[in-house]
Amino acid sequence: MMEILQKLFYTDLGTAVNNTALLIFRILFAWELLTVHGLKKIKQSQEAQVEQIPNPLHLPEKLNAAVAQFADTIVPFFIALGLCGRLAILPTLGVTAVGYFVVHRHDSPQVRDIPFMYTLCLLFLLLTGPGAYSIDHFIYQLLINIR
Repeated sequence: MMEILQKLFYTDLGTAVNNTALLIFRILFAWELLTVHGLKKIKQSQEAQVEQIPNPLHLPEKLNAAVAQFADTIVPFFIALGLCGRLAILPTLGVTAVGYFVVHRHDSPQVRDIPFMYTLCLLFLLLTGPGAYSIDHFIYQLLINIR
């Protein structure tokens, strides 16, 4: 059991500089995901209309919209806080990967670039975890001390 918890929650890149860089990366990435993709899925502003959400997997429309909205509006908060980091990014990783491999598979590299870069960033966070400056790291430290 402890081994599973370690894989989910332990994350330390070894130095304060590395962990600070990962913290800054997480916050900026989450902010961009929320402001550029999330907000246009939930509200209409003067600058942009509500985004039409593609449904290439032919899921029920409400489920498709809920997954996309959750991935781009709620998950960024989990990413920024480093809360359940590895698990929380899975819906967004799924959305961006489907965008890259299915929705934009025949588009030019310039169009495919955005879902590709988001997918790479999410894979990076999946592999590294959120770093030592995260709620996950704090939870892991508490679990170790309880044991």
